Amino acid sequence: MKIRFIYPLLISLLFTIFAHPAWAGAPNVVIILADDMGSGDVHALNPDSTIPTPNLDRLAAEGMRFTDAHSGSAVCTPTRYGLITGRYCWRSSKKRGVLNGYSPHLIDTERVTIADILNQKGYNTACIGKWHLGMDLPMVGKDKVDFSGRIENSPNVYGFDYFYGITASLDFPPYLFIENDRFTETKTLTQPKIDFPAYLREGPAGENFKHIHALDRLTKKATTYIREQSKNDKPFFLYFPLTAPHKPVMPAPRFQGKSNLGPYGDFIMQTDWTVGQVLKALDDSGLADNTLIFFSSDNASFMYNQGSETGHVEDHSVQGFNPENHRSNYIYRGTKADVWEGGHRVPFFARWPGHIQPGSDSSNTICLTDLAATVADLSDYKVQANAAEDSFSLLPILTGSGKYYRDPVINHSSGGMFAIRKNEWKLVLGNGSGGREEPKGKPFDGHYQLFNLGSDISEETDVSRSHPEIVKKMLAEFDAVFERTEEPIKHTAE
Repeated sequence: MKIRFIYPLLISLLFTIFAHPAWAGAPNVVIILADDMGSGDVHALNPDSTIPTPNLDRLAAEGMRFTDAHSGSAVCTPTRYGLITGRYCWRSSKKRGVLNGYSPHLIDTERVTIADILNQKGYNTACIGKWHLGMDLPMVGKDKVDFSGRIENSPNVYGFDYFYGITASLDFPPYLFIENDRFTETKTLTQPKIDFPAYLREGPAGENFKHIHALDRLTKKATTYIREQSKNDKPFFLYFPLTAPHKPVMPAPRFQGKSNLGPYGDFIMQTDWTVGQVLKALDDSGLADNTLIFFSSDNASFMYNQGSETGHVEDHSVQGFNPENHRSNYIYRGTKADVWEGGHRVPFFARWPGHIQPGSDSSNTICLTDLAATVADLSDYKVQANAAEDSFSLLPILTGSGKYYRDPVINHSSGGMFAIRKNEWKLVLGNGSGGREEPKGKPFDGHYQLFNLGSDISEETDVSRSHPEIVKKMLAEFDAVFERTEEPIKHTAE
């Protein structure tokens, strides 16, 4: 009689072991996404920077540093769409610009996300921080929110078991925290408009919501989540999209004046400290050795390289540095929103003890859309043909086994300007930045620009006239990637 009862229990136990990757040694996954951090803001990528970034430098030393990594767009909403879905946002209804704090959900609720992939493989999943992909707030009329109501299509609908954060950037109202599908408070005050650097738009704010403490509050939530997960048998996935160093540039009091480079430099220090708190939580919980951690940014910095003597250090209201003091986007042309490298070339580090060679570098051209395919590869999840179509697994690079392949990377500006990048060549499909730097130009209008980044990383010399065969070849490659969208583009270049 005992055997009759023990046998089914044994079968059930074996099934559970093989069905849950945690008991097979599957790693935890943490993605930290800064908001508007440039490559030049991190000492490990810019040796001339005087801003201390010891924790990001530690990630580079203990893992892999990518020197040719790109966000899916030069602004945040489309990049976040690409990271979550593994497809470029210009394939969606959002062709340019970003959402605001009241925007409805952007991602199709039927689309597979990076959280869905890991959730279906037995992971606990959480998103803590800035969402900025829209959610359907309980509106009363056109412009008023019922803060006691339920939010539809929050991150919980997209594979995240737990969500704590804000609807959009920290400068977009409504200024209240959300936990899962509810606001954490209902009484609001009116936040007045404030100019740069503590830039804020006017709108409702929770009575207990303090912008200057928002990053610390999110950090505590994220590190608490990590420590709680150490008590579980299942692996976990934490997506931690930060609110910094995006505007409002409001570093916590303990960082103010520490960088000698104004509030922005101080905010970079706090952003780095936040990364350190995540690393500490992993260390303290005994999870570090079995956690694959990624760090990157949703686009490059909004801080210009100013040609004048007056910059952010001399006048904190100036949105740019004198290059002699600091270059947030390092040696790259342009700024956030631009199709130039200074718009979308971002810091990217990965650490996975025992699997990624410490202190290693990769010069492969990659994109944040690749994270979805990477975790699918990691968890042995089979991605269907109509999902994550712009995502290519980074595991061959990270582990040094197998061959890495991806389509050419497509760059995209806030104004809808496209560029295609393959090996040393970059073709801009328009006649300007498509963003903030003048001339802004127009997509698919006028003379297309070709740059050899191998010899001209700052994009100073257009060589399209002398290499028409390269232009023709890259246009064909762009079409091969782009044709998967519903609205094919007709080229009008000279």
